[in-house]
Amino acid sequence: MDSTTWTVIAVAAVCATAVLGVALALLLRLVRTRRALRRAGLPTGPRWIFWGAVLYLLLPADLLPDPVYLDDIGVLLLALRTMRSALPVKEPGPGG
Repeated sequence: MDSTTWTVIAVAAVCATAVLGVALALLLRLVRTRRALRRAGLPTGPRWIFWGAVLYLLLPADLLPDPVYLDDIGVLLLALRTMRSALPVKEPGPGG
């Protein structure tokens, strides 16, 4: 293989690693959010949302091939948003 091919392979590997890092960071954030909500005694939303997002990240069957984790990131963000929407809305106090 020539140097251009190796460069393309290296760039693709770096991009795939970066996207995987983002997916794992979102998974960690999802787990921390669920843990914080449970500790506070607040609803965490349906359990299937949390476990579905975790399983989607781990299972090999995806909408997009696994080197592209964009669909996994989307599922994790949707689960995080759904869980965060279970938080009660704080109303502003008398000062604003």
